[in-house]
Amino acid sequence: MAASAGPEIERLIALLSKLPGLGPRSGRRAALALLKKRDTLLAPLAAAMADAQAKVKTCSTCGSLDTTNPCAVCSDGSRDVRLLCVVEEVGSVWAMERGGSFKGRYHVLGGLLSALDGVGPETLRVGELLARVSSGEVAEVILALPATVDGQTTAHYLADRLAQTNVPVTMLARGVPVGGDLDWLDDGTIAQALRARRPA
Repeated sequence: MAASAGPEIERLIALLSKLPGLGPRSGRRAALALLKKRDTLLAPLAAAMADAQAKVKTCSTCGSLDTTNPCAVCSDGSRDVRLLCVVEEVGSVWAMERGGSFKGRYHVLGGLLSALDGVGPETLRVGELLARVSSGEVAEVILALPATVDGQTTAHYLADRLAQTNVPVTMLARGVPVGGDLDWLDDGTIAQALRARRPA
């Protein structure tokens, strides 16, 4: 924590330190940068966070985040309802949309299966996925999950569960590096992996 800082500054540092990729030292640096530029950085950031807290909702259809429910993707009549892309988290939706090559819809699981972390199928949005696929609209499910142990475990579990629906299940091609996360990939890699998808 910052030496001889008031409780308000200490609280700001502590909260910033909890963000992904930031620790106590980075939290202190970020807090100092914000406080030095209160009018141009801190005030607009505080207003943007207040707006996000008040207006951002979880889409009841796909589980993504937006200011409308259903979200813009689920409400877009030009999207192909027959293609359903299953991702781990909302960041993966944003990564896929950055590439602009996918014109279907999404399903956000909300995590991955992990025995070590106590995350089972009931913790994720698996039931909602099965219901969407069983509705009859979906013609292909694309599993766009990380190429990690937990990602592959989740993909195999979902492929098994979806087998009874008789809807084809594909996975992104291995253009996605092992241990890679969609949010960190460039647009070309995502587009190529999507084009080269294969049966699960």
